[in-house]
Amino acid sequence: MTGGDPREARDGAIPGAGVLGMWIFLATLAVLFLAAIVGYLVVRLKATDWPPPGMPRLPAGLWLATFVLLAASATIHRSLRAIREGERTASTRWLAATLVLGIAFLAVQSWNWWGLIRLHLTAGSNLYAFTFFMLTGLHAAHVVSGIVLLAIVLARASRGRYGSGHHPGITYAAMYVHFLDAIWLVLFAVMVVFA
Repeated sequence: MTGGDPREARDGAIPGAGVLGMWIFLATLAVLFLAAIVGYLVVRLKATDWPPPGMPRLPAGLWLATFVLLAASATIHRSLRAIREGERTASTRWLAATLVLGIAFLAVQSWNWWGLIRLHLTAGSNLYAFTFFMLTGLHAAHVVSGIVLLAIVLARASRGRYGSGHHPGITYAAMYVHFLDAIWLVLFAVMVVFA
């Protein structure tokens, strides 16, 4: 046991089972996002004009959203590193920063969506708008679930539930945040390259 925390000894726990389960979960999500990307590409490559004439370009705020997500990846990485080194307070602070950045990402995305809606471009306007709202909305829905996960892990970390030898919640949260960041980078690149 590391640090003398009795919660670090887990009778009956299968080492690595949680991480394996998380990888399987992330693989299923990857298939969902891959299907969405393929759907977008089919629509995009069949279109003669993209975007259709008179349609606005992608919101510039997508760059800010990308920066916010990259910052979230950095803060969750710092949290995981801190807890592995036994620095519970620092780990909790970095978790809180990651949670704030997740909320900030949703705020930026809402601002992006609202900007398009003000221009009378909604998911029902045309396939150009639908694919944009579908891809970004699908990702945002998973960010919402990440915020819930981070809030639960942060509450547990604040109560001292994790230590250097036992921190599964922080590990799983880090895996999920990094996954969402990687997926966002792919989505963003696809939307920019095929715009």
